[in-house]
Amino acid sequence: MSDGLTIMLNGDIAKKLRSLQAKKINETSSTVSFSRIVNEVLEKA
Repeated sequence: MSDGLTIMLNGDIAKKLRSLQAKKINETSSTVSFSRIVNEVLEKA
């Protein structure tokens, strides 16, 4: 189950996350949500 949460991101961090999202989209044939990228990065930290 996922919880709704609002966060404020630094512009540079958001750009890096969007870049990771674009890379994942190019590697797969499916959609990749921004929240999925954020969750993956936070799980690795």
